[in-house]
Amino acid sequence: MQARNTKSLPTKKGFLTRWMGSQRSWDTNFNLLMMALPGILLLLVFAYLPMVGLVIAFKDYRFADGILGSAWVGFENFRFLFGTDTAFRITRNTLGMNSIFIVTTTIGALAVAMLMNEVYQSRMSKYYQTMLFFPYFISWVIASYFVFAFLNGEGGVVNQMIVRAGGTPPSWYRSPQYWPLILTLANIWNSIGFSSIIYLAGILGISPELFEAAKIDGAGKWQQIRYITLPLLYPLIIILVLLAIGRIFNADFGLFFFVPRDTPMLYSTTDVIDTFVYRSLVQLGNISMAAAAGFYQSTVGFVMVITANWVVRQINRDYSLF
Repeated sequence: MQARNTKSLPTKKGFLTRWMGSQRSWDTNFNLLMMALPGILLLLVFAYLPMVGLVIAFKDYRFADGILGSAWVGFENFRFLFGTDTAFRITRNTLGMNSIFIVTTTIGALAVAMLMNEVYQSRMSKYYQTMLFFPYFISWVIASYFVFAFLNGEGGVVNQMIVRAGGTPPSWYRSPQYWPLILTLANIWNSIGFSSIIYLAGILGISPELFEAAKIDGAGKWQQIRYITLPLLYPLIIILVLLAIGRIFNADFGLFFFVPRDTPMLYSTTDVIDTFVYRSLVQLGNISMAAAAGFYQSTVGFVMVITANWVVRQINRDYSLF
């Protein structure tokens, strides 16, 4: 009997110790959990609960029947989507334009951040940062009117300059070949300020002693950038690029819809998944097709970020997200 009691006592004591420890941990982190609760609820309501609607992509949705009552059609919506040239076009445009945006924004933001770092002690530095950051808050609806004022065939600023130079201005809103460049410039104008501030914060976090030691050794400005700034910014650059790759299938709807003014003649280069989903809902009223396109968009985006993170992990585990 005594042997049995001596064996069972440590078990009960260990359980009681673990329970008391977990209770203290709960009491300690209760305030933190309450602070995180609004964000958790928003995430559940707007990110996870809507995932129930993914089943619409596999149904012939009817308002009268509802989600559960609509007929199950399997992959019929996907067959209809990929049976035309539209799927290839919107996939090519979405991937191609977002890839260009990632490269140009990263290079441009790094360049602007390094320039801002050179004048950071100046009184005008705050003014420069504000002017660079301001376009980020301008709606694409308003920006589209600025673009139209520049490219309008009748009195556009760009066309007037071409005429005065003795050239023949093109019809911008009927020439899709020019719009990849136009949209890239518009995206740089909108996003480079925000991205540059993130990189500027990373540069300011580098110890000034490293640059002072490099100057003593005779390193010039370009050598300091190459051997100090860029290597120490690699983790930040990779994280931001991975996050951008995770959204590579989510195009900026405002940029691709409002700036080209939803002109059908420009669809060959400006039509992306998001604009196609919008037209499927508004013009065709095909909710099932729109859900299929959205499901395809989310799935491929998830695969892209997992693949990109795996590649980075093979190169350097410290730079990967997970």
